[in-house]
Amino acid sequence: MAGHEAPHWKIEDLEFSRIARDEVRQDENLFYLVASASFIESGSDLYTQNLVDFFRGDDEVTEWLTHHWEAEELQHGKALRAYVAHVWPEFDWETAYRGFLEEYATYCKVELLAPTRGLEMTARCVVETGTATYYRAMARSTAEPVLRDLASRIAADEVSHYKHFYRFFRRYRDEERLSRFRVLGTIGRRTLELKSEDADCAIRHVARTRSPERAGDTAFVEQLSARLNSTVRTNLSAGATLKMLMRPLELPAGVQTMIQYPVRQFMEHVFLR
Repeated sequence: MAGHEAPHWKIEDLEFSRIARDEVRQDENLFYLVASASFIESGSDLYTQNLVDFFRGDDEVTEWLTHHWEAEELQHGKALRAYVAHVWPEFDWETAYRGFLEEYATYCKVELLAPTRGLEMTARCVVETGTATYYRAMARSTAEPVLRDLASRIAADEVSHYKHFYRFFRRYRDEERLSRFRVLGTIGRRTLELKSEDADCAIRHVARTRSPERAGDTAFVEQLSARLNSTVRTNLSAGATLKMLMRPLELPAGVQTMIQYPVRQFMEHVFLR
């Protein structure tokens, strides 16, 4: 019916029994992509509380964060964890995640958010662009049907979250009279942080449990990180990513066309690093 959102997908909708285990079990790269993502998504409640505190008093935002965004992010974590358990049952997810969470909690602080609510909504748009890009790339990087389905569902959720943050951003931009220059500064800074300590922290803790003999090998973890970045970059949907990234600037069409190339170069630099 018009005006009613379709019900959100459930983990039960995923047919784990159809996983082509033999095809993916030996794919170490895929294991790290899925396992590290499952950690970050499962820690979403820590981050949500910071945002709820930051936007307290704005009921529309805090209610959506609490009842929709957090629930969907945590569901992503559960679904990705279930996939890991089906394909790599020997991986001690719980122990590895506990270590990750202990460190990750130190990164989730209100003081690390942007200086104003409008700029924080800008930053949220960048983060959702990054996560949608990551899951689109994950879906493209594998022929395994169940993971393709799961990654595509998560990517669609991240695009939906982006639309909400963008709508909130526009309201705050008008209230705070934010200039394009300030918005651009936040987009640039937050894009450089996309491959942030969150992802490195997750990869490190997955590696610590997966390959304990190499836990202290910094070069090994850096290699892993570079491999995952390369997978994302190779399967990057550059056009869609650029469009999402630049949208908060609301540039005239001519200007947008003019700056597309340097922005694309910047994005490639981010995923190449």
